[in-house]
Order: sequence, then C-alpha cells, then structure tokens
Amino acid sequence: MIDLHCHMLPAIDDGARDLKTALEMARLAVADGITLTACTPHIYPGVYENTGAGIQEAVLQLRAALTDAEIPLEITYGADVQLAPDLLDGLGSGRIPTLHGTRYFLFEPPHHVAPPRFLETVYDLLAAGYVPLVTHPERLHWIEDHYDWFRRAAEEGAWMQLTAGAVVGRFGRRPRYWAERMLEEGIVHVLATDAHDPVRRGPWLGEGAEAAARRVGAEEARRLVLDRPRAVVENQDPAEVPDPPGLGAVVQARPSPDRWWRRLFGGGVA
Repeated sequence: MIDLHCHMLPAIDDGARDLKTALEMARLAVADGITLTACTPHIYPGVYENTGAGIQEAVLQLRAALTDAEIPLEITYGADVQLAPDLLDGLGSGRIPTLHGTRYFLFEPPHHVAPPRFLETVYDLLAAGYVPLVTHPERLHWIEDHYDWFRRAAEEGAWMQLTAGAVVGRFGRRPRYWAERMLEEGIVHVLATDAHDPVRRGPWLGEGAEAAARRVGAEEARRLVLDRPRAVVENQDPAEVPDPPGLGAVVQARPSPDRWWRRLFGGGVA
C-alpha cells in the first residue's frame, strides 16, 4: 500500500513531535503493509509557514534516520495545502510542493466554513495542469450543505481522498456516514491515513481498505490504496488512470442524513 498523506516529519507541524515519534510511526506503517509514505506537513499561512525546500530537506533527514534505524519504509514529500490567494503562484514556483514533484497535490479545504470560491479555485487549478486531491471532505463541517460541490469537482477532474480512519468510524458517526456515501456513490479516488501520531491517529491504512472493500469490492479497494496512489507518484496522466465507478454514471444516492441519520443518532456533531 502507498500512503499519500502523513504528518510524519518531526517538529514541523502538528504531526510527529520529535524523531522518536516519527520512527515509531514509520514502524507502525511498515507493520500495516505500507511501503511508501508521502510526508505532507501543513502549509497554512500564519500558522505553519513551511516551504517546499524546507519540507524536502526534512524528508532527506528523516530518510537517513530510517536507514540508520533499519526501517524499510520509502518516503517522499508533499504538503497539505490550504486555500490561499497565491496558491497557483506557489505551486508554480515550488514554494508549495506537489506530491513527489508531480502534477498532483493535496488540497485541504477549511474545516469549518465553506470557501466561497471553492469550485472556481478547483477549476482554475485543473486548467493550469494540476490535479488537486481534496483531502478528507468527509470530515468537513459544511459538507452537508455543499455535498454536490465535491461531486461536481470530481466530475471535472479533481480527486477525492478520504481518511482511512473515517471509513471505520475513528472520527465519529457523521464522517463515517459521508465516507461511506462517497464510496458507495463511487466518487472516491484514494484512501490515506492522515496520520499525526502513533496512538490516536496512527498510520493505519489497512483497516480502511478492508472497510472500503465491503462497500466497493476488493478490486476497487486495491485501486484506492495502491494503484491510484502509484499513478500519482509516477505522475501518470489522470486520463489514463481508471476512474472511480460512479464518475460519469448515474448512481442511486444514499438518503440524506436529514431523512434517517439524525433520527437514528440524534443529530449530534461527531
């Protein structure tokens, strides 16, 4: 398996606090069957002022530490990138890194408030030749009122990436509902760990793949954790990568949470 989203670099954002923690996370990833991890710290203006050059240097240092510790995990670089006015310029200059230097990059929408130009930004990025992987849409607080935005973005060429832990309920009932809905409607491209530590949010990709297989079948689950992530690392043209099964097809949507989820669980925020 290949994990395209992991906060493993020590002391660079809210992920691994030190090298010892990073190495522990790496050992857990290997035990879970992960062979390649993209270290993707946040780039969040005013909070995490990371840059492409700094992230790549941190990856080189961690790679050397993995070799010294005899941990057989390959790592590469990227970033979890917030929406910002200079996003396209940052990608073009390399200040904001793409995944492994490819056309693909992690695009993290704000958690609490729907950005007014979300779809327009996605279209601009696609027109410029980039493929945004929209990270953890199932966990966004505003997905209920804007779910159609994610389907429209996926239909235009953006990729949807779910957190593996959300599929098994580690983030609560509501993210699990939306993760399952997106899987069943066939608009998910990738699963990733979004790991931050070795205890509460570890690099556990296998459990998500197993849960996804029960929804979409073993072949599509393999595409979620291996085939499409490999296509990203190899910078394949997205037109040559198999789409998720629901894109371009009419699917039977699951009922809205307003119709059954709230009555069943009381509507509390997960």
